[in-house]
Amino acid sequence: MKKTIKRISQAIQVVLLAPIKLPGKALNILKYVAVSLGVLEAVLSDKEQEEGDGDEAAE
Repeated sequence: MKKTIKRISQAIQVVLLAPIKLPGKALNILKYVAVSLGVLEAVLSDKEQEEGDGDEAAE
């Protein structure tokens, strides 16, 4: 799941950085999706770090 989210996020970033004209609403939607995917990635990475810390404490 993390791989899929990362790939979608990268694809959206490429579209946002490309020198193409997009309608205003589409551009705003892409920006919100990019931000939400970034937040989702951060939450998943924090969750993995907490699980890793828990495993080390148990040893």
